[in-house]
Amino acid sequence: MAKQIFSKLEAVKFGWETMKKHFWFFLQIIIIVFLISYGPSLVANALDKIELPTIAVLFFFLFGIVFWGLQLLISIGVIKIALRFVSGSTSKLKELFSGAGLIINYVVSSVLYGLVVFFGFILLVVPGIIFAVRFQFYQYLVVDKNMGPIEALKVSWHITDGSFWNLVLYWLLVAGINILGILALGIGLLATIPTTVVATAWVYKKLSQKSHA
Repeated sequence: MAKQIFSKLEAVKFGWETMKKHFWFFLQIIIIVFLISYGPSLVANALDKIELPTIAVLFFFLFGIVFWGLQLLISIGVIKIALRFVSGSTSKLKELFSGAGLIINYVVSSVLYGLVVFFGFILLVVPGIIFAVRFQFYQYLVVDKNMGPIEALKVSWHITDGSFWNLVLYWLLVAGINILGILALGIGLLATIPTTVVATAWVYKKLSQKSHA
């Protein structure tokens, strides 16, 4: 099988240009993600020293479950939005909440991915790294192609064939970019996170297209 090659720098360049062109849109997404991800914790910390009645405790428990579901929904939405930019389209904020029908496959595939990688690390670490890299695009396949969990993992393994080291180097590059964002007083993450999210969707598309070429 021919190697699936992609350019790391081209991916980052595409992500960077897309982020600059749509910075305010991505900023809104980051704010929404932050509020939904950390909102419950902030409320819990604020009420930590207050003795609440049982009904209030139950309410906050249900509140936490709802926000967990919203986090899953937004994770799917972020992938959908990134893929739309890669395809040359634009997107709207409402697309963050448009993937409800994919949640079950998304959760099941995430659990399977976690188990596979976990057992791989038990097997002398190296298999875990290989599994983590080769199966990593299962989420994109669930969202982009509406695949089931097993099929998504199988296809991810297929499209990454021959690109293991290129993907390892790509993720080291992504880590370095986001570390720079952190070093820039954390504010830099407002630029580096959208850049690398879109860049990763670009890499997925390139590998997916070449596997069908």
